[in-house]
Formats: sequence, C-alpha cells, structure tokens
Amino acid sequence: MAKNKQSSNSGGSIVRNKRARFDYHIEDKFEAGLVLSGWEVKSIRANKVQLVDSYILLKDQEAWLVGCHITPLQTASSHVVAEPTRARKLLLNKRELSRLFSSTEQKGHTCVALSLYWKGSRVKCEIALAKGKKDHDKRATEKDRDWGRQKQRIMGRG
Repeated sequence: MAKNKQSSNSGGSIVRNKRARFDYHIEDKFEAGLVLSGWEVKSIRANKVQLVDSYILLKDQEAWLVGCHITPLQTASSHVVAEPTRARKLLLNKRELSRLFSSTEQKGHTCVALSLYWKGSRVKCEIALAKGKKDHDKRATEKDRDWGRQKQRIMGRG
C-alpha cells in the first residue's frame, strides 16, 4: 500500500523572510540546497522554523545560513543533541559562489535569505543579492503598499 503524501510537502513555501524585502532592494536571486540533519527536516515539516534574523555568511569559498532558528520537536531522539541556531551549509555551484563573493565585495551589497520552500522532497533556500534601503526608500515602499490597499478597497466598493 502506498503512503499518502502530505499536502505541505507538495512544493509550497515553508517560510518567508518578509523583513528582507522591506529592508533591501533585491537585485538577483539564487536557489540553494541546505545541508540538514534528520531532526531538522522533521521540524521543518511541522513548520517550526524562522528566518527573521538570518543572514548568509560567505567564507572560505562556501556559503552558510546563519541565524535560522529551527525549533527541535519534543519527539526528537534523546541521543541527538539539537542545536536550533547552528550554521547550515548552503549548496551552490562554483559560478554562483564566485558571483556572490564578487558582488558582496561592493559597498552596500549583501546576501540575504528570502525563503525556504519544498522542491520535491528537498528543502531549498532562496537567497538574494541585495542592496540596503535608506529610510526614505522604506517610507516610499510603505506609502506604495498603503495606496495599493486603498485602491483595492475603492475597486471593491465600485
């Protein structure tokens, strides 16, 4: 008898970093695999993950996801030492890594994690090259968002 697939694993988004889109201008996006242990995958399936304070650390020709908090499940095995905020290696090819390294050398550019999502049975991380926004840019983004909401309300009434 075949196992029933869970609907949460069917290719949808797990978690998004909304703060990154507010704080940065997104210039280029990449898809990276994650090196995870078994308990981390089980916790991600249960949506026990946060990307709010996470960032990408580039060192020694490798990329690391730092600050991503994966809460261990209560049912985790007793012999596993669960570290919720450990640095997780990102799997990228050499061309993508060299592009990230050269771009982050420029002033004002950084690399941020945008979201985690399922691709088949694997967890992928969407990362982006970004440039920090100034305060006036953030205010303009907020005004545009408010105007979009008002337009929707007006169109809904008419």
